[in-house]
Amino acid sequence: MIDSFLQQTSYFALAFSFAVYYAALSLQKRCRVAALKPLLNPLLITVLLTIALLLATNTSYETFQAGASHLSYLLTPTTVCLAVPLYEKIGYLKKMPVAILVGILSGVLASALSILGMSLLFGLTSQQYITLLPKSVTMAIGMDLSSELGGLSSITVAAITVTGLFGNLVASYVFKLFRITHPVAKGLACGTASHAMGTARAAELGKTEEAMSGLAIAVAGLMTVLAATLFSYIPV
Repeated sequence: MIDSFLQQTSYFALAFSFAVYYAALSLQKRCRVAALKPLLNPLLITVLLTIALLLATNTSYETFQAGASHLSYLLTPTTVCLAVPLYEKIGYLKKMPVAILVGILSGVLASALSILGMSLLFGLTSQQYITLLPKSVTMAIGMDLSSELGGLSSITVAAITVTGLFGNLVASYVFKLFRITHPVAKGLACGTASHAMGTARAAELGKTEEAMSGLAIAVAGLMTVLAATLFSYIPV
């Protein structure tokens, strides 16, 4: 019954996604317990409730995606908008260009090499390997990059989401464990490793962290396009 309703009502999935996301965002903002805020990540809650809806109503993913696919139209303008934070934070790049670029490049290469290593270790196919290469870049770039290289963009979306959520949840603990205190280093790490969700976490740490993370998203996106293209030629 619900499956039929979703098929006939094109915008239900879209409305559900928006409503749940903004409700979760409001809940996270009102939360006074700092330790709980990462667990109340709006995207995480939206994903979990969407899964719960599909399981409870026995609705196929394809049916839900048919309605929610309208959100994908926003990815192209979102990609273009990455030029805005890059322009706004260009002052930081001018102050310490070598440190920033080397730091971001290190993160991009570490991500690509880890995927290469795991692909060899677990015997992944070439398509699976390519699918996971853009896991640490923003979804607006990662989906198209994966598709152009011959990967499965739907799996890339899942990998990007999991990577972002994981980075958002553990960033503060990693900084404490390795005694990382410099705000520039924190911001670059969040943006390079966990894209927009990492930047959301960086914003809670401070203005400098947020600025550097926003810069890292754009620069890491450009570097990842080049790195993923080169690494895609490595046989696994």
